[in-house]
Amino acid sequence: MKKPLKILYAIQGTGNGHVARAREIIPVLQEFGQVDVVLSGDQSNVELPCAIKYRSKGLTFIYDKGGGVSYMKTLFKNNLFKIFQEIRSFPVQDYDVVINDFEFITAWACKMRKINCIGMGHQASFRSEKTPRPKRRQWLGELILKNYAPCTRAIGFHFDHFDTFIQRPVIRGEIRRAVISNLGHYTVYLPAYGDERIHRYLSQITDKEWQGFSKFT
Repeated sequence: MKKPLKILYAIQGTGNGHVARAREIIPVLQEFGQVDVVLSGDQSNVELPCAIKYRSKGLTFIYDKGGGVSYMKTLFKNNLFKIFQEIRSFPVQDYDVVINDFEFITAWACKMRKINCIGMGHQASFRSEKTPRPKRRQWLGELILKNYAPCTRAIGFHFDHFDTFIQRPVIRGEIRRAVISNLGHYTVYLPAYGDERIHRYLSQITDKEWQGFSKFT
């Protein structure tokens, strides 16, 4: 009998998107073996469908009032010495497969030990120059996207197949099975922007009806 794989699945927990995606991916991974979950950060409002074996503060992003990342606060709020200790001690070598959704500790633990790491998530799609970017690129943001969670192989998720390793988004089962209806309004969910900022822009478009979806409501 073929021995089941030992799979480490490391998830960035500073937002809902990574954890919501993991809810769909974990049951699929469990078909191939034992899945141990790492959750880095504690700002998600979404529950996982399994026990979390490892918890870490990781390198946690701190957000400003506008919903964007505050790089200065992020730098000063993190204990870099403790982070380095976690990287050195994390047992990534005990696993057959390491899958990483933009999680800092395990990605760098793999890099230090020269262990293969599969980067799987939205941020992984930006390893391709074919992935759309703003006309005016932010060099710091680009640097973080490519180096925050290094990997040896990438599986990206985006709105379209912009490259051979990029798939369309993971959509939870309840949505896929839902009955589609048109109620005449546009639903907006932009968690990277503050609610007040979104309202300020959308209120200028008066010929459409908008409904904002916010994790704060």
